[in-house]
Amino acid sequence: MATEPATEFTFEGPVAFEEEAKRERVAGLGPWALALRRLRRNKTALAFGALFLVIAGLCLAAPYWANHVAHSDPYKNHLTDTVTVGGKKKDVVKPNGVPIGPTWRGRFLLGADSNGRDIAVRLLYGGRTSLLIGVGAALSTALLSVVFGVVAGYFRGFTDALVSRSLDLIWSFPVILLGVALGTALALGGLKIGPIEIQGDSKLIPILIIAVVYVPYMARPIRGQVLALREKEFVEAARAQGAGPLRIMFTEILPNLSSTIVVFLPLMIANAILLEAALSFLGAGVRPPNPSWGTMIGDGVEKIVTGPHLAVVPGLMLVLTVLALNVFGDGVRDALDPRAKLHLEH
Repeated sequence: MATEPATEFTFEGPVAFEEEAKRERVAGLGPWALALRRLRRNKTALAFGALFLVIAGLCLAAPYWANHVAHSDPYKNHLTDTVTVGGKKKDVVKPNGVPIGPTWRGRFLLGADSNGRDIAVRLLYGGRTSLLIGVGAALSTALLSVVFGVVAGYFRGFTDALVSRSLDLIWSFPVILLGVALGTALALGGLKIGPIEIQGDSKLIPILIIAVVYVPYMARPIRGQVLALREKEFVEAARAQGAGPLRIMFTEILPNLSSTIVVFLPLMIANAILLEAALSFLGAGVRPPNPSWGTMIGDGVEKIVTGPHLAVVPGLMLVLTVLALNVFGDGVRDALDPRAKLHLEH
């Protein structure tokens, strides 16, 4: 008589049940929670993000350092002053015009420039200027890019052609050349739009210039994403319910662009800081004697032989800041990529 094959029972144990519980918890998480989970496991991105926060914190503490440690400000000259280093008095600026190097003490920690100004104080205040312009320009770029990209992608036709050709016109110019041309023109006469008037030496000038120059680099990807989103079922459903174009753009399309905007922001801040430094170095950005990393590098190049610290110190801060933002931005992009796999820890 034929017998039925015996059924095999296996006991997976507590480890298997724990793994299954982990998978269920991950499956129940939303996209932002998953992205945060991925980002937390990217130790390199978090380390460079922390580095940027440290640099930003030091720059924000510039008034404290200037008032309580260096006892100076970013504009005060010390041409005839002396400083005690190792028990010996030294001129802040020698009679031949060579400034003192780093003292590694409170006053003139990183040395002085050819005008006797404290490099450490100017470095921190210059960082405040560069970060302010970088963040302001990045936010302005994001705002303009979202407006132009969403409008062009949703309405298509003549509107899309007009916006796209305008973006192509800006895209056709090299970033540095267009920035220098706009910076030079606006620095001479400022900017006046109706009742709004901006002086040529205002920090708003480089913010607006950088925002305009970088709009095509962000608006074009957003436009392409909107072209795909407007054909989705949820947009058709909203249209069938009587929703108008503005409501669809703000409530249906714009929320689906949030991850793209978040990915672009740190990268745009890094590019804006770098472009501001280049424009200031070429004399088309921040106007002297206002400090910024670009103007400090420009001043230091003239004394690169006798005082290499004048260019090396701000250059190093610029490199660290841009590197930190780029690495952290890459980590954010990888975390928000829906195709990335979340690896569970055993």
